[in-house]
Amino acid sequence: MINVTRQKQPTRFSATVARPGREFLSRTSNPTREEWSSHAFWTEISAELKARYSHICAYTCHWIPADTGFQSVEHFKPKKLYPHLAYVWSNYRLVCGRLNGRKGDHEDVLDPFLVRNGWFVLDFDSMQVRPSDAISPELATAVEITIKRLKLNDDDTCVEARQEWITQYCKAPGIPFETLRRYAPFIAMELERQGMRDSIKEIYG
Repeated sequence: MINVTRQKQPTRFSATVARPGREFLSRTSNPTREEWSSHAFWTEISAELKARYSHICAYTCHWIPADTGFQSVEHFKPKKLYPHLAYVWSNYRLVCGRLNGRKGDHEDVLDPFLVRNGWFVLDFDSMQVRPSDAISPELATAVEITIKRLKLNDDDTCVEARQEWITQYCKAPGIPFETLRRYAPFIAMELERQGMRDSIKEIYG
């Protein structure tokens, strides 16, 4: 994971999400799953969320394909536990559907808005993510918990996706580095941080 800069809410957010959401909550103190589903006003601005966060999943740090990626509005503070934040723009993260499901109502995942670049590092030999050696033991534990909760290493999907981006960058003629930075910013950042922008091609080229 890398730091995600919070973006401004859409102009129409108040009218299409916040206002009807507040009205719903004023009538319903403890919404059921079905009631949330029928009052999912946040879906009205899903396109704006995707555009403002450049189509990049906040947890995988990869591009979310329009045809197969299933982007979703992640309530970082779960709406089940924090209903008053269900219709608040600052509580939304752009996340692919698979990892949104893994996060669920758990609160042990680090917030992409608060994560600092360099906390999570990438081992290019294994394509595994791990905590930086430069952070405190307490923070390293939080990073490890986040990795485990989201299955950033345990599931072949995330590892294979990272491997594919590296393959596409390294093989001749390969995608330009700026394209990699656009579509897989965590990988690009790690290549630069580790001084492997060119040498990685000797390994995977």
